[in-house]
Amino acid sequence: MSNHAPLVDRTQLMRNRTRAERIGGDFFLHQEARLEIEDRLKMVNKPFKSIAIVTGFPALWQGWFPKATIVFDTDLLELEERRYDLVIHAMSLHWANDPVGQLIQCNRSLVPDGLMIAAFFGDQTLHELRSCLSQAEIEHAGGLSARVLPMGELRDLGGLLQRASFALPVADKTTTKVTFPSLKKLFLELRAMGETSALHARPRKNTPRALFTKAEALYRKHFCEDGKLRATFDMVFLTGWAPDASQPKPLLPGSAKTRLADALGSQEFNLPNDTDRT
Repeated sequence: MSNHAPLVDRTQLMRNRTRAERIGGDFFLHQEARLEIEDRLKMVNKPFKSIAIVTGFPALWQGWFPKATIVFDTDLLELEERRYDLVIHAMSLHWANDPVGQLIQCNRSLVPDGLMIAAFFGDQTLHELRSCLSQAEIEHAGGLSARVLPMGELRDLGGLLQRASFALPVADKTTTKVTFPSLKKLFLELRAMGETSALHARPRKNTPRALFTKAEALYRKHFCEDGKLRATFDMVFLTGWAPDASQPKPLLPGSAKTRLADALGSQEFNLPNDTDRT
């Protein structure tokens, strides 16, 4: 059994989310995710009758999908096997200690040819803040601390679907840029989203104010627009289907019945090999 601490401190994550809900929260990015998911569902020519939503904010998503079964995003999801034709993993996969395990559990809960859509933050999210905090801390303290959650790149995240045995996997993303008058306002906004740090390795001591002063100066130097600080939020969407015999299958190599040149109406010719080139 591993003695390594998990990446995410679930207890702190719960505190962050509870505080966000208590202060009224600002969940505009959840709203954007919901609209994107609804657009994707409109393009699927199939009705969904049994829906489950995995989320860290049950009341918010239940309000948008009142007939859905809401499942909290714990490490072990309370999803019934082969029960749902649609599972939405809503804005919490970036906080999972085992994202592949979460996707496998979603896959197992789907009926054959059921659909899973996951929406969560991706690699460029808050890259400006990460860059400025890192540089400020190196200059101020001579080292780095775990302050901002690391995010996966789109190509790697798409590979998670294959590892979780989904069919017809698709990964894409949207990008939203938001401006804030100050670094303090950005931190307050993240608190209202429930997205402040819950890393297990986060600093537990009070951070010197000078570090944040330096970070804001760097932010204004490199990522400032009309006197406001720019922050990027990448929203990644993973789409996959539970395998089913009715789904299209890729052709085996060499099984084509028609030459590509004939299909394109073009002339076919052989390229010279290396010994023919001058």
